Amino acid sequence: MDPNFIIGIGAQVMWLVVKLTAPVLGLGLAAGVAVSLFQATTQIQEPTLSFIPKVAAVMAALLLFGPWMLTVLVDFGVQVLGHLNDFVR
Repeated sequence: MDPNFIIGIGAQVMWLVVKLTAPVLGLGLAAGVAVSLFQATTQIQEPTLSFIPKVAAVMAALLLFGPWMLTVLVDFGVQVLGHLNDFVR
């Protein structure tokens, strides 16, 4: 195994992490911005008002994108384990 191969696997893992977390973080960010705009316009400064919608958005994103995320993760695992003999050499 040469260093370029290991760097390639690391790059694939990093891209996988970005691809899997982007939908959840994006919806959480959108919910946070929407709540912040609402709080700024109404001048309500309740901390729980900003926390609960973000948690709900993240939960909804996990329910919505969870099957896709699991499929992508399992496919990557199958790909890595399928080439295990190549990694050992």
